[in-house]
Amino acid sequence: MSLVSSARRLTLAMTALTVALVATPFASSSLRAQAAPAGLLQVGQAAPDFTLVTVTKDGRTAEPFTLSKHRGETVVLAFFPKARTSGCTAQMHTYRDKYESMFLNGKKVRLIGISTDTDADLIAWAKDDGFQFALGADTDKKVGALYGAANEAGFHKRYLYVIGPDGKITYSTSFRAMAQDAYDELDAAIKKVAR
Repeated sequence: MSLVSSARRLTLAMTALTVALVATPFASSSLRAQAAPAGLLQVGQAAPDFTLVTVTKDGRTAEPFTLSKHRGETVVLAFFPKARTSGCTAQMHTYRDKYESMFLNGKKVRLIGISTDTDADLIAWAKDDGFQFALGADTDKKVGALYGAANEAGFHKRYLYVIGPDGKITYSTSFRAMAQDAYDELDAAIKKVAR
């Protein structure tokens, strides 16, 4: 074997090693991005029951929302960090604007936006922005904890769940409020189970 061919083989081997080392972080981060976030409940699980104070633009609802009382309906739980922040406003405005088509105008599909804001803050926001759906005041973070959405900072993670009429989770995701395809996926997930 000549010295030139040995040098070529060594160069090729080093190039292949460099490509492998550079590609590895991208491959592993891509795999991490596809994995479910820690704490997110999985499809097929029974949705934990809870009772929560809910509000609309007209004030507090007559009685709190209890998930188990809504068997037979499709329920969408949209946990969000904070009222009136940019991402949360974009998310709730899209729900408002697509309420008739995406949430079937509330017929057999119940949307509850849930944050750690007070009921007074949520009522004011719902009134100012004309939300047709309920918002839940999870000030003690108990519902967020049940659904893996509570975090150490005191706000909820932007987790979203579709719960089928049988009470099982049919769709769960860390919602991307600024991505149109996230709304398309949610719309399809609702239509798949809503009756």
